[in-house]
Amino acid sequence: MKNKPTKPATILELINRAERISGYNIKQLADIAETQLPKSLSNNKGFIGQLIEWHLGADAGSKPTPDFEELGIELKTLPIDTNGNPLETTFVCMAQLINNTPLTWSNSPVKKKLNKILWIPIIVGKQAHFFERIVGNPLIWTLEGKKERILKNDWEEITEMISLGMVTELTAHRGQYLQLRPKAANSNIKTKAIDQEGNIVMVNPRGYYLRKNFTKEIFSEMIT
Repeated sequence: MKNKPTKPATILELINRAERISGYNIKQLADIAETQLPKSLSNNKGFIGQLIEWHLGADAGSKPTPDFEELGIELKTLPIDTNGNPLETTFVCMAQLINNTPLTWSNSPVKKKLNKILWIPIIVGKQAHFFERIVGNPLIWTLEGKKERILKNDWEEITEMISLGMVTELTAHRGQYLQLRPKAANSNIKTKAIDQEGNIVMVNPRGYYLRKNFTKEIFSEMIT
């Protein structure tokens, strides 16, 4: 992959870059970036997101800060069908299973990631290959109002269960918009957590995800 474009200096510049790649397919974007396409996405799930990051000049990587830190904007790609329905949940960030520093919603990594998002839809139609998928029109979304209240409630409920040592009892069914799920390359990867007696235990890492019903709502509201 050739040298990445410089970081956008303004939100307008970022949006202009996102609009310029709208309508391109993944192969065309890979050719511009001079990078080789993987044979499939099964072992390269992050390829499309990383390719979009390259074209837009994102710089945060896996840090618990927005991808465009100076602009306060997180970048999220989302596969959708031709009717605009999300096809998968959206990863937000990893969960802290042992909190050495007390967290509140206002200073949580989840809120920092969700404050303002640049959504890049990836349209999955009847293409034979993943690299024929089309980049859709970008959308800027801001966290506020009822949706923030629901996300906050979900996060606080999940955080309380983690602090009470109930992480292994947390399932993906909990939370209206936000859920907690295992997040690791394989089940052998472990991290520290506490059980209900306060003992250190080893569990699979967990990540926060936005449910499909949430992203479907915000896309519907912003497009109409």
